[in-house]
Amino acid sequence: MKSMSFYLKSAFRPLSHCREFVVMGTIMKCFAIIFSLCLFQLSILQAEDWPQFRGMNASGVSEATNPVPTEFSFEDKLLWKVELGDGIGSAVIASGRVFNTAMTGESTMGVFCHEAKTGKELWKTDVATGELPRITPPNSHASSTPATDGERVYVYFSTIGIVALDAKTGAEVWRHELPQPAFLMDWGAGWSPIVHEGKVIFAKDDDLTSYVLALDAKSGEELWKTDRPDMLAGYAIPVICTAGGRTDLVVAGSGKLKGYDPNTGKEIWTCNTLLRTVMTSPVVKDDHIYVAVQSYGDKSRTLKFALLQWLDTNQDGMLARDEMPKEFYKRFDASDKNKDKLIDEVEIETAFQHSENMVGGGNTIQAVRGGGTGDVTKTHLVWNIDNKSPSNLASPLVFSDRVHVVKSGGISSCFDAKSGEEVWGLSLIHI
Repeated sequence: MKSMSFYLKSAFRPLSHCREFVVMGTIMKCFAIIFSLCLFQLSILQAEDWPQFRGMNASGVSEATNPVPTEFSFEDKLLWKVELGDGIGSAVIASGRVFNTAMTGESTMGVFCHEAKTGKELWKTDVATGELPRITPPNSHASSTPATDGERVYVYFSTIGIVALDAKTGAEVWRHELPQPAFLMDWGAGWSPIVHEGKVIFAKDDDLTSYVLALDAKSGEELWKTDRPDMLAGYAIPVICTAGGRTDLVVAGSGKLKGYDPNTGKEIWTCNTLLRTVMTSPVVKDDHIYVAVQSYGDKSRTLKFALLQWLDTNQDGMLARDEMPKEFYKRFDASDKNKDKLIDEVEIETAFQHSENMVGGGNTIQAVRGGGTGDVTKTHLVWNIDNKSPSNLASPLVFSDRVHVVKSGGISSCFDAKSGEEVWGLSLIHI
């Protein structure tokens, strides 16, 4: 989706981590009756690239100066529409081409390329997925948004890993296999890659083996991989922040916002101010990083309460081995200290949540200054407010020194980017 041309991919069912675009004050949410790609025509069809989820550096803001329409629909200003299949990933655009993914069969993911001006299909590549894992509706197996550098299109799929396709022909260039993710509550995958200085960077926080890695964009060779053992499942994508003459790769996750060296993967700093479950992505403006998160429950609701609610089928206050997903049997056995095949009320405290990151739920909107080293919780946290306005799905938008957040139902709030002071709160967006 761009300021001169709008592309909207949509799905019939509401999304577990809904892709929302907020551009220059226009909000579009991914709900519709059919899964389709739509182009809304403006006076100029040639538009800037939109190379990844939420555009440049996941900001959701276009750098073009042409005005966006204030009124449009699936009939008004509709230039073309193409039905694709099942999925919730977003479209990306480069060099006049629009790239999308969708499930086109029970075990087939389709990657599509259309001409932006006309909707003409330039190529379609089908990728065999193999047996699909469990997911919790309304998530989709085609949940990842591709990334592109104009030469190749990079697509993640949970049963495969990352596949690179030639942007002009759709031919497979390379694939880098990755282990399937594991979720205690079967949420399913939803991460998207980014491209930075010749590297494909991918962060995957699940409930078993979280990490961030970088691959060579030309060859798919692994350049570095950094484990994130204190993370639980979340869906934030990496962002880039330059501060104090240094460029950092920033990833939000359970309890912590972390900065890494994008060339080596070395962790440089951590700000320990986030919540248990992070599904939204940070936004960078100048040398500040803004995060808005809602995580179910209050600060005392650590992971154990969610596990007992979702997995304790007989409601005895303990977890039996046969109540767990099979992928977690090894972790279960390690946590079952007395070997009675039960994780009791004491063992569950740290069975699946890292002992040094026992964060709970709640709401937070915060600004963190980049460029730090080590634990920057006390030195680089600019402001942090407990406010009920964040969504657990929609990432914030920072524009004109204001932080905008939107909840389901079109409830918006706005805060001063410098101070965190509320400009307006919990107001219904009028269309």
